[in-house]
Amino acid sequence: MTKETRTLDQLRQHYEVEKELAERLRSARKEDRARLYSQVYDELFRRVPLHPQLTRLLDHRELTRIVAEKMRLLDHFLRPDTVFLEMGAGDCRLSLEVAKHVRKVYALDVSEEVHRGVQYPANFEFVLSRGTDIPIEPGNVTVAYSYQLMEHVHPDDAREQLTNIYQTLAPGGVYICITPNRLSGPHDISRYFDPVATGFHMREYTVTELDETFREAGFETVTVRAGLRDRFLELPVRAVSWLELLAGCLPRPARKALVQAPLMRNVLMAAVIGKKS
Repeated sequence: MTKETRTLDQLRQHYEVEKELAERLRSARKEDRARLYSQVYDELFRRVPLHPQLTRLLDHRELTRIVAEKMRLLDHFLRPDTVFLEMGAGDCRLSLEVAKHVRKVYALDVSEEVHRGVQYPANFEFVLSRGTDIPIEPGNVTVAYSYQLMEHVHPDDAREQLTNIYQTLAPGGVYICITPNRLSGPHDISRYFDPVATGFHMREYTVTELDETFREAGFETVTVRAGLRDRFLELPVRAVSWLELLAGCLPRPARKALVQAPLMRNVLMAAVIGKKS
């Protein structure tokens, strides 16, 4: 996580704006959320000019580091004939890097604010979503990826989005999902003020909960891929579930100390990978 440099007043202003907008989304009817996803994020970026997603655009060294870190995980899955979909592409920097190595890239997001002015290569397409829809050809994507996206989706919409991702995948395709673990949260702006997420993290999940939700959406195989030192290790979900069960039984201070230990943190924040048969 990038070191926070904003003042307490700036953090509180961000918190109050995001909490207000998040409550608008949480309480909205399903038929209204499709348009609200784009509206609340566009409004957030306008009202919070020091939002990390905007200020980070000025730190090219940090951006390069973040993209390189994500590519370390993705390199295992990318091939020259890969059709790649990034859910919640933001400034599109990762998708633009992936486009150098694959046949086709779709970069999907609910807001156009962050990536305005970006120049795209010929094998790159930006796709605007209303929240859960994926308006591209079904059965076409071989690798789908999201980083800290699922927690931003309204809980009532999460399974619908996962089902749409599953339908977008070709047979043998994979969805790589990285989302903050609830046991070490909250992870949105409310971490400075509240014991649970009250900002744009509509719901934070454990790996155990993700496994159940993935399987309900149709994924036949679900595994965990954790970065340990300079290599990645594939883990069965059951092993991580036992660790989560242990951590969940502890009092909050002890749990917080356990989940922040480097090894435990890497496992709980690992990529959850669903595969379509």
